[in-house]
Amino acid sequence: MLKITRDGTASEQRWTLCGQLSGPWVAELRSIWERLSAPSDGGTCVVDLSDVTSIDERGERLLRKMKGDGAQFVARGVDTRHILNHLQSKAKPSLRRSLAHLDCDRS
Repeated sequence: MLKITRDGTASEQRWTLCGQLSGPWVAELRSIWERLSAPSDGGTCVVDLSDVTSIDERGERLLRKMKGDGAQFVARGVDTRHILNHLQSKAKPSLRRSLAHLDCDRS
């Protein structure tokens, strides 16, 4: 489940996400983002991921799109910050894929 809260002022939109950015919730967020994300008068859009518990690959792709649309992110967890730091780097795998690769090497 993903809870999406959107607050805004004339100069800033703030999106707060709580829960899992995975599965069907990615499509739900994408739909809402595409309808409501355009800040008025060049304002900023801040997406708070501090309470996101997991992000799958589709969620990661959506975050990359949101960043391309001008979103700025706030995050707490190590995994989430790592994913955000590497959104524009297509050469480096996400932390999730890197860790999965390490687990396979141990077999």
